[in-house]
Amino acid sequence: MKRCGIFTMLWLLAGSVAFPKAEMNVVLFLVDDLGWKDLGCQGSTYYQTPHIDRLAAEGMRFTNGYAACNVCSPTRAAILTGKYPARLMLTQWLPAGRWSPTRNKMREGRFLRALPLEEITLAETLRDAGYTTLHVGKWHLGGAPFSLPRHHGFTVNVGGSEHGAPGSYFYPYKGSWTIPTTGLPVLKQTLPDGEEGEYLTDRLTAESVELIRANRERPFFLYFPHYAVHTPLQAKKKVIARYEKVPKGKRQGKPAYAAMVESVDDSVGRVLSVLKELKLEEKTMVIFTSDNGGYAGATSNGLRANKGSNYEGGIRVPLIIKWPGQSIPGAETDVPAISTDLYPTILEALGLPPRPNQHLDGKSLLPVLRGARSLERENLFWHYPHYNGHPHSFPSGVLRKGNWKLITHYESGKQELFDLAADPGETRDRAADKPELLRELAAEFLQLGQRTGADPMRPNPDYKASR
Repeated sequence: MKRCGIFTMLWLLAGSVAFPKAEMNVVLFLVDDLGWKDLGCQGSTYYQTPHIDRLAAEGMRFTNGYAACNVCSPTRAAILTGKYPARLMLTQWLPAGRWSPTRNKMREGRFLRALPLEEITLAETLRDAGYTTLHVGKWHLGGAPFSLPRHHGFTVNVGGSEHGAPGSYFYPYKGSWTIPTTGLPVLKQTLPDGEEGEYLTDRLTAESVELIRANRERPFFLYFPHYAVHTPLQAKKKVIARYEKVPKGKRQGKPAYAAMVESVDDSVGRVLSVLKELKLEEKTMVIFTSDNGGYAGATSNGLRANKGSNYEGGIRVPLIIKWPGQSIPGAETDVPAISTDLYPTILEALGLPPRPNQHLDGKSLLPVLRGARSLERENLFWHYPHYNGHPHSFPSGVLRKGNWKLITHYESGKQELFDLAADPGETRDRAADKPELLRELAAEFLQLGQRTGADPMRPNPDYKASR
């Protein structure tokens, strides 16, 4: 069977590349829509994830890990640029299409439909330092003719396109999607080839393993953003059947979703296994995280709300980092970390110079990986001036400072205040009994919005209130 990345891979082997000073490789797993509690190491007794749990036992687990946005494209952009989505003006999933000119009270903030070419991505920086840069899986940051992975620093691209979900998880990977605002269909085909019965997660893993083998003698950056566990909820029947045997009262999510999580875990296990086989395990930094919270129709996050919401269930995600010889095996930290931090973290770990004018909103996590209990950072910031169809979603912004979290509702101006240390489930709004703190955080939130160029929402003159 043909493999869509093989010819490019062979070209890489035949070419020459300048080797960087650092000998450390990087593998970055980004799972789509994986909820905060959807792993055994995160407290789940339902989902079976022994390989990811082992990675956590060998690395460090961030219990306050965050996605830069409650939906996917902005988080992906934040990982690759080190900038908040607001600063990038890429604050909504692409191509969007949920806003209504008559049903929504506010006009959405403006946003770009592709990752700007002017950004110097993590892949471009590593490529220029002599790394082979490999993209396998979901891209969702623009499409042809000028915003695919190869336009943003990746030498190899397997499966990455403008689409946010596969047409199907089974060969021939075809399907369609209807644009909400127009009703017009979009046809999808994630990969051009395959075999009958082939499963996408397995196929992408096989591609990744082949690329690691082909580049074993040179430093590489493998960015492996899975399409799973995003809808459509499709998995292998035998695996689904095992979860269907679990009594409904003991399930954390749908059996098909659980089977998809297990396939992702198998994928992580296969990649870790080939690193060990090739004696690359001790010279490869491995990072595992998610782009937003779990989908409400598929799983329960263990936190308030789900994907699409700025409550914790929409933005708090698993984050595991294994830095061989440096990170403390099996350690946990409650230091808040966010998608933008991965760019400077990787550069420092590899001994490469920082790009402070690029990853403006990220902080290197290396001090925490070495045992520090804090970072020199005042706050974290989210700006989501959009509507979407997910439960508990509303246009809003967030500031987290220490253990305090401020949520500003853009339509009504309402503000909520939560103490995440005492109340991680966000059950008690403290705004009324903490007026001074509320004013302080609200002022900081406004300042950060101005500093990042966050595009505001505006009144919608065409809004028609229902009667």
